[in-house]
Amino acid sequence: MSAQPRQRPAVLLLMGVAGSGKSTTAELLSERLGWPFRDADSFHPPANVGKMTAGTPLTDEDRWPWLYAIADWMDAVMARGENGIVTCSALKRGYRDVLLTGRAGVALIYLKGDKGLIGERLSARVGHFMPPALLDSQFHTLEEPGPDENPHVIDVHAEPGEVVETILARTGLRGR
Repeated sequence: MSAQPRQRPAVLLLMGVAGSGKSTTAELLSERLGWPFRDADSFHPPANVGKMTAGTPLTDEDRWPWLYAIADWMDAVMARGENGIVTCSALKRGYRDVLLTGRAGVALIYLKGDKGLIGERLSARVGHFMPPALLDSQFHTLEEPGPDENPHVIDVHAEPGEVVETILARTGLRGR
């Protein structure tokens, strides 16, 4: 299957392991574009948050309702003719299939970083429910997006502002 031609996106879906900078990047993009931003964490039911806080990785069964809630939000944004930004780890191809299938207006932005950098970032976090101990499970679960998913692969070793500029350039979007 070949990659689909790119169009100007209505929704930016930022994916990557915990600590890759999804929320920070989305907040900066929201400011630059004037688009609303929803963090995928806000779609998790309380049971999922409890599991992650306890250091227990989520199962696929835990994730399906969460993924469908994110997909529903993206559909609602596009149905209103609006724009939006959402983050989601979307580590497995099957998860991204739920989020991307039939949604040509969604651009997949893969924030890619190595385990060393991500580990440093997670260790520096304060008050987040995703403990650094789950980093190994994140990288073990990660199925990097293939060319047929048409991802924008963004190296997160750069400063957040540079990451945002790269995303804007690759998607053809202009900030205010």
